[in-house]
Amino acid sequence: MTDYPRLRLKKNEDRRLRAGHAWIFSNEVDIAATPLKALAAGDLAVVENAKGESLGLAYVNPDSLISARLLCRDTHTSIDSRFFVKRLERARDWRERVYPGPYYRLAYGESDGLPGVVIDRFGEVFVVQTNTAGMEKLQAPLLAALETLFSPRAVVLKNTSSLRALEGLGNETRILAGTLDGPVEIVENGARFRVDPVEGQKTGWFFDHRDNRAKLAELCRGKRVLDVFAYAGAWGVQAAVAGAARVDCVDASAAALALAADNARLNGVAERMDFIAADAFEFLKQAREERRHYDVVVLDPPAFIKRKKDMNPGLEAYRRLNQGAMQVLAYGGVLVSASCSFHLQREVLHDLLRATARHLDRHLVLFGRGGQAADHPVHPAIPETDYLKAYFCAVGQAL
Repeated sequence: MTDYPRLRLKKNEDRRLRAGHAWIFSNEVDIAATPLKALAAGDLAVVENAKGESLGLAYVNPDSLISARLLCRDTHTSIDSRFFVKRLERARDWRERVYPGPYYRLAYGESDGLPGVVIDRFGEVFVVQTNTAGMEKLQAPLLAALETLFSPRAVVLKNTSSLRALEGLGNETRILAGTLDGPVEIVENGARFRVDPVEGQKTGWFFDHRDNRAKLAELCRGKRVLDVFAYAGAWGVQAAVAGAARVDCVDASAAALALAADNARLNGVAERMDFIAADAFEFLKQAREERRHYDVVVLDPPAFIKRKKDMNPGLEAYRRLNQGAMQVLAYGGVLVSASCSFHLQREVLHDLLRATARHLDRHLVLFGRGGQAADHPVHPAIPETDYLKAYFCAVGQAL
């Protein structure tokens, strides 16, 4: 067995790990037997149950609520570039099986056996996020594995996630390898997009809604479409490519809308699209007052509920947003209401839509449900990997 320090759990605190989860919380550690504070952030350790039986190899952060994350069950494993090559090979093979081109989330944290890592692939350009102290220390073998498997034209480190603060880490964006002189081009659902991995939000693109955007596009031919929180135009441009009569893209970021307009031109649909820099809530209020109506409204907001303590104000934000959308939706129109807040459960969003429709005296039915695309696979033992939800609603006059 590799000579790593031990991290012993209290009695019965191994049940979640045995069920397949990968996290160990600080209050589950037997600090009398194995003082957690004796380990440094990012250290590797062998995890043991209360009887001293090995459960796997993890990296540790004694200053985080999640004090350790399991990397593998075999404690003889060396966590080196070969380890990452094997994990990334398996992740790549799945993505190549389900997608026709090299544009996808290559690594999705725990679901791919790489806790704390996100990697998006834009052809020969890769954007890497290491969101934990453990993965921060393992960047070198991780990047070596990327080079071995893909020989990237460029690798961008985009460490701007809010999760890093919980690990005591700062933010950083830089090009780790190769060269990058501007946005890169990807293809999604047959449409072309320019993505900015350095200056864009998160990694520069949101692959997770890929399937939901394809489904929405099928409903837009000849329709007036409103894309709220449009970012780079992923929903709106695909709706226009599918034949929408008009598409309004609304976002608070002028830079994001400039990229969306560029993407509209790239796909030859700019003449049927407008790009409006505005606060989403204010835009919906003004549109209602001006009696503007749309046949399709898409709501893809940022996470309003990032932590449990955000629940009440977050729910109110979702309620206001969906109410505003229904008020500008023509009778017989389609509302796509999405949320990337893990703490907003599907049934809660379901009931929020029901209650909002009743408050407005609208007849709402759900005809579709969406989740994450296949490159964001859900680990069945780790509910935290299942965060995205979308409801497709038909909204009409009260019966």
